[in-house]
Amino acid sequence: MNVRLSAEVKEALSARRAVAALETSVVAHGLPPPHNAQAARSCEEAVRRGGAVPAAIAVMEGEVRVGLTAAQMERLADPNQNPCKLACRDLAAAIALRSTGGTTVSATCAIAAAAGIRVFATGGIGGVHRGFPPLLDISQDLWAVSRFPVAVVCAGAKSVLDVPKTFEALEAFGIPVIGVGTSELPAFYSADSGLALDWRVENAVEAARILTARLDSLRHGGMIFAVPPPRETAIPGAEVEALIASALQVAADRGIRGAALTPFLLGELVRSSGGKTLAANLGLLVKNAAFAGELARADADLRAARS
Repeated sequence: MNVRLSAEVKEALSARRAVAALETSVVAHGLPPPHNAQAARSCEEAVRRGGAVPAAIAVMEGEVRVGLTAAQMERLADPNQNPCKLACRDLAAAIALRSTGGTTVSATCAIAAAAGIRVFATGGIGGVHRGFPPLLDISQDLWAVSRFPVAVVCAGAKSVLDVPKTFEALEAFGIPVIGVGTSELPAFYSADSGLALDWRVENAVEAARILTARLDSLRHGGMIFAVPPPRETAIPGAEVEALIASALQVAADRGIRGAALTPFLLGELVRSSGGKTLAANLGLLVKNAAFAGELARADADLRAARS
């Protein structure tokens, strides 16, 4: 895959310094303006505080970009520009047809791996949707994380999904899920899911050692570091479930399904919660980005010590 690196990202990768990737689907479709552009800036700042160079990833007029300018990010954040939502399967068409769009977890993993970036921060991964079966609705994210050698820092799977089934699917795909300061899988807006994790770390140095063992020693695919959302913005699980049940009914009444479902549900949750889910989403995005910066820095330090 041909990618165009920003000057800062190119220099950092050439010098084997820490770089952490950021997805842009959350900017193009996941958050309403002006919160989407502000979230992008806040996540980049958080990565820098963690000790790494941020590398936001997108496709701009058919060109795969790793590291965006402020103007490019503003374009993705503008709904009037109609940016595409690009999963891994969409990349070939987007490149050939010179489209512009934000990348989801699956596309960002693929591009980050092609660029040689080992750490990536997002809000929550996709997974098994509610209503499975009979509708076989499973996100490409799971396949992508299992295939590409990238550590994904997230707050678990999005709450609008079937989190227990997603957890089982992660095991089936052979994707290790490591808790960061927790022994329970976070549930995006909530810290509690009731799903116990087998492994946990307390800091980025411990996480980097696991990343090294998986990517370098074993040469396996990606993995997940699950970070609980900030306590000050987290929402109790029971409250989230009630909000989701109502949002799902609205979606069913309007016939919304497929790729349009998750963005609709996230928007409906913001409305019905009076903005509480938006605050939770913004909080966890920044927290995940900060840990990704720390992890990228710790990984770079380990590799430097071995060379």
